[in-house]
This record gives sequence, structure tokens and C-alpha cells, in this order.
Amino acid sequence: MIAVLGVGPGLGLSIAQRFAREGFTTALVSRTDTRHARYRESLPEGTAHTYTADLTDPAQLDAVLDRITAEAGEIDTVYFGPAVAVNLKPLPESGAGDLLAPFEAAVLPAARLVEAVLPGMLERGSGTLLFAGGLSGKHPMPVLGSLAPASAALRMYVLTLDAALRETGVHAGILTVGGLIERGDIHRDFTTRDLGFTVGTLNPDDIADQAWSMYVERGEAEAEFNAMAAV
Repeated sequence: MIAVLGVGPGLGLSIAQRFAREGFTTALVSRTDTRHARYRESLPEGTAHTYTADLTDPAQLDAVLDRITAEAGEIDTVYFGPAVAVNLKPLPESGAGDLLAPFEAAVLPAARLVEAVLPGMLERGSGTLLFAGGLSGKHPMPVLGSLAPASAALRMYVLTLDAALRETGVHAGILTVGGLIERGDIHRDFTTRDLGFTVGTLNPDDIADQAWSMYVERGEAEAEFNAMAAV
């Protein structure tokens, strides 16, 4: 069973669909239930469970994980990829609070998720922890300045976690994404406004295929997807 935390119409749903094709039960978590019926309709009948939770709230995160385990079964695999809704600023214009917000939105919830599910995986001797990250955590991208420190922290957290889990049967990996993911909310926002610059697009199904390969092969801890011409 795979729990998809932070599911949206782009990458999160593609991840769920890719694993569902391999026979996985899916548990989809988002902040609201507005799209849940559509998500369930896109997955094999009777295999998808949907939940609402604010993943930045520790109590809600713990509660939804407990519900998933009770209703859908032990969590074999988790994918963590919530949208980070923060006010992006170039670093010269950023204060400490601007840097803290992305940590609270992504890095700390990711660590809390691992804290909750890793003990069971270690006890069973198997499990996969997948995360979506941003290219600004690997390559300098001034327009995403205030997001970059948190992106870098999440990336190194996952890579170091995977190194620490060698020989345990548990694997961690990060999908480092640079570009707009088609069908996603951010892609829609960018394509309906004139921002004065363009960003390349990525097919979420291609990224989901790579996530499945990481699950099966359990070798590499990072896969990079770069549609940014200048990087």
C-alpha cells in the first residue's frame, strides 16, 4: 500500500496511478476533499482511499496516518509531495521569517512523517520513502531564493537518510524537480498569468515512472528532472 501525502492533479495523482497499475492500494491525502471523487474515479475501483489533513499540523498528520493504517493497511510506501505555498523572494530581499516558512511547510513535516512511519518499516525490514523536492536545492536559482535553503535541506535530509538506512531493507529517495509539472495547480497558475518569463514543463507520468523504478531497483536515492534552460 502506498500513502500519497500532498496529492494534487499533477504529480501526486500520477504517482498513485502508477503504483495502482502494479496492484497497490492507494491512500491519498490532501488539504481539502474537493477533488477526491475525481481522484477515486481515476483509480481502480475499490482500491483508493481518500483523506483530508493539513500535513503541517503534527496532530493531523499523526491522525491521518493512524486512519490510513486502520482502514487501508500497513504503509509499505509513502510519497510526500505537498505544495509549498510560501511567498517567494530573492535572497537579498528575504528575512529570517521568509526562510523559516518553507522549512515549516516541507522539511519539518517530512521529518515528522519519517518519525511516524519508519519504526514500522524497520521492524518489517522493508519500506520505501519517496519525496518530491525542488531543483533550487541543488542549483542556484535566484528567483526561488527564499525557497532554496529549505529545498537544499530536504534534499540532503533524504540523501543522508537513505545512506543511514543501507542494509535495513528500507529505501529513501527524492525526485528533484525543476520545471512546471503538467496538469498541476502551479502549472495552471503560471500558464494563466503573464509573469514575464517562461518555465519548461514536465510530464508527471514520466516522473511517476521513475518513482516506480526507484521503488523496484532500490539503488539511486535521487532522480533529477530539469526543464530549466538556464540550469
